[in-house]
Amino acid sequence: MFLAAFASLSAPVSRTCYQRKRDQGKRHNAALIRLARRRCDVLFAMLRNGTTYQPPTHQAPPNAA
Repeated sequence: MFLAAFASLSAPVSRTCYQRKRDQGKRHNAALIRLARRRCDVLFAMLRNGTTYQPPTHQAPPNAA
C-alpha cells in the first residue's frame, strides 16, 4: 500500500491529501503512510459494502483550523 500511495501522488485528490499533511509539518514518509492508510480505509469499505470504487466527484473543503 505504501508503494501504491507513492504512485498515486500524481492524482489530484491524493496529492491534496499528501500536501495537507506536509503543510502540517509531517515528513514525506509520514504523509505517505497517512495516504496509504486512507487507501486501506477505502478498500475496507469497498469489501464491507460489496461495492466497486467510485472516484470522488468533488473534494470536500479542508477543515478550518
